[in-house]
Amino acid sequence: MKLVLATSNKGKLREIKALCSEYEVIPYSELLDEFEIVEDGATFKENALIKARAVYEAFKDEDVVVLADDSGISIEVLDGAPGVYSARYGGENATDKDNLQKVIDDIKAKGVQSSDAYYTAAIAIVTKGIERTVHGWMHGKVITQTRGDGGFGYDPMFIPQGYTQTLGELDDAIKKELSHRSQALRLAKKILHTL
Repeated sequence: MKLVLATSNKGKLREIKALCSEYEVIPYSELLDEFEIVEDGATFKENALIKARAVYEAFKDEDVVVLADDSGISIEVLDGAPGVYSARYGGENATDKDNLQKVIDDIKAKGVQSSDAYYTAAIAIVTKGIERTVHGWMHGKVITQTRGDGGFGYDPMFIPQGYTQTLGELDDAIKKELSHRSQALRLAKKILHTL
């Protein structure tokens, strides 16, 4: 089965390809001209569905199977921020590094060096007559320093529950097991197997 990903995020693409090796995983941008998708949903689930629907409709091929992920980090001391704004927390054209630095600055402004936090991944699958969503979570804490250069996004500041190293320091095999995205993809595969 060919899975079309409604993302051009290289980090997500790499992770999803590794976790879905039994499928041919292709970013939509290799098949269509990239276009802007306005992610104005209030939840990760809404944004994942917005992306999957937009790419599915752009194909004009009802047999295509589109998978979209919307994910981010929610930090207790920041009242759940950045949440659905994780990818653009530092501003409209912010890089991962910009977003990471803004979160660190905001946590420090609260007078603390760490906070409980969790990642959420919502995955939407859209194909002919079917729309499904699943979720995965990874709990832990964030710290106001970066450690390690693995992963992407907020990984260098996030320490999963039960560990002392950040996701930026942990081995890929461990991250693959813990990841909010891998948890959601395990559930998504159950849906894909029924298609």
